[in-house]
Amino acid sequence: MGIRDFADYLGISDRAISNWEAGGESYRPRAASQSVLDTGLARAPDEARARFADALGVSGPGPSAAAEMSVDSHKFLPVFIGSDRAHRLRTQMTGETPPDWLESCSAIVAHPHAPTCTLHVFACGVVVFHILQPRKPASLTELAVWRYRSYASDLPWARAKIHDLLGEHHPHGPNPEYVLSLYWLTAGPWIGSQYDTAMRLLSTPSVLVDRSAPGGPVPLDGAVEESLLATGFDHPDIVSFGVRGVSTGYAGWSGVSYAALSQERSLTVEELVSCELIVQALWCYTHHIQQRIEEGSDPSTPDRYGWRFLRAANSRLTTARAQETAQHCLMREAIMRTSGLAERLRAAQEALRESMG
Repeated sequence: MGIRDFADYLGISDRAISNWEAGGESYRPRAASQSVLDTGLARAPDEARARFADALGVSGPGPSAAAEMSVDSHKFLPVFIGSDRAHRLRTQMTGETPPDWLESCSAIVAHPHAPTCTLHVFACGVVVFHILQPRKPASLTELAVWRYRSYASDLPWARAKIHDLLGEHHPHGPNPEYVLSLYWLTAGPWIGSQYDTAMRLLSTPSVLVDRSAPGGPVPLDGAVEESLLATGFDHPDIVSFGVRGVSTGYAGWSGVSYAALSQERSLTVEELVSCELIVQALWCYTHHIQQRIEEGSDPSTPDRYGWRFLRAANSRLTTARAQETAQHCLMREAIMRTSGLAERLRAAQEALRESMG
């Protein structure tokens, strides 16, 4: 592809590309230009992206080929507490974020099995526990079993913690109902197609576990994991948001997995965590509205967090931003699609508008 054709493909002038070439290997395009290039790479056919990865020398199996797996487990436990309770908690916190459309404060809280646990309190009435736990499991199956077993203890812990923080102890108080996991892979033993399959399994680990066992989740026969790694695994609900040669990322209904192949060009863990915090806070908020409807009641929210707030949230999460990179856009779209949040936001908007008469 010549300079003019490449310029047409990117939607920029051929002079800009000539300037890039004149700058040599040390030249670094500005952020806006890098975003254009990321978008062009994301649109390119697999063969072209593979050649690009080979040219960079980053077409290997993953972030770090190692004899054992190393992964950072990020768990998100949202709880609806209402805007009044959220205001009470926020007045006790000092870690307030800069003014934004979704106001929040955060504070570190002690967790019995995690080195770091942060409580995020959103002004709309939702709190989200973010639990970080580095793991070095012997297998994907071992990690999957730990994941589901730890959920069984994390949920009652979060319930007790929020009750303590609120100074309320009664059976009908705020109650977390689910956990969403994000896995940031830092090293793994797989190569070739097995690496990609492993990342898919990280996002949808239920296929490796018997969750209906009488004593709690137990591992399936080890041959299941070996077979899936050998033959491949896919699921219609898994959505890829990686860029070949730069990152590998998958989003599913129950989790997200990500590995940075090129540290300088990939997403950061902070970007992934920030996106999930917003999505889980709004998912929990709309779930509360849905519950009120199913109980036969008209949902009621403060005017500030009514249907217009949800309309704005839907627009912000489904529309690309001017300075948003292609990778960030792919991540946001994948997480929104697999979470079903866009549909929930629209349904909650309609319910709140109807309740106003």
